[in-house]
Amino acid sequence: MLPRPIPAEAPTRLITLPPEDPHADPGDRLPGSRGEHLLQNVYGTHKRAERFYNDQVLDHLNERMIEFIARMEMLFVSTADNKGECDASLRAGPPGFVRALDSGHLAYPEYRGNGVMASLGNISENPHVGILMIDFAEDVIGLHVNGHARIVEDADLRREHPELPTDFEKGRTPERWVVVEVEEAYIHCRKHIPRLVPVGRDRPWGTDDAKRKGGDYFGAKDMPKPWQTTQVGPHD
Repeated sequence: MLPRPIPAEAPTRLITLPPEDPHADPGDRLPGSRGEHLLQNVYGTHKRAERFYNDQVLDHLNERMIEFIARMEMLFVSTADNKGECDASLRAGPPGFVRALDSGHLAYPEYRGNGVMASLGNISENPHVGILMIDFAEDVIGLHVNGHARIVEDADLRREHPELPTDFEKGRTPERWVVVEVEEAYIHCRKHIPRLVPVGRDRPWGTDDAKRKGGDYFGAKDMPKPWQTTQVGPHD
């Protein structure tokens, strides 16, 4: 196992949040967290940030965002449990697999996976999610959607939204959906997004074949893990 690098000593600057003002008018607050607003003032970016909030951040999906979502083939979703421990994951499917149900809600399907339920487990404790969708091939632009998520079984969502697709390839049938109530929707600028060229690929949806899923690509299978302890009995 490689040794952990020792960080170089450097002066640190401790930045702490001031107490929240209980008398502040919620209508006067800009989007974003107290932490980002504090650092905008510390680092002198508050004017740029305020322009971005006022020009680009919505509390719903507009028509161009809905059209953008309809052609997405993948998204990245970030979640955290009730202690703030985070996870980031990828969801993918054919164009239209993630859907805007209306201007205030989007939904993406959960297919059969490795059974860990990392994202859904976090959502069950903490509904806050952050979603990033990127068009790498055509417009080279991204869309952030932040909001509150809930887990909905496939049959239940279809009763609410019978327009959901029903024609699926083997292994790509939704078991359940994540429905997100939109709180913030805004652009991710194209400045650092690479342009990628799509290449056809036969994706083994739903397979349990270890090799087709990538096998032990990172060589982790036989390495020791802290949660795998050897139990020594009285006669061992």
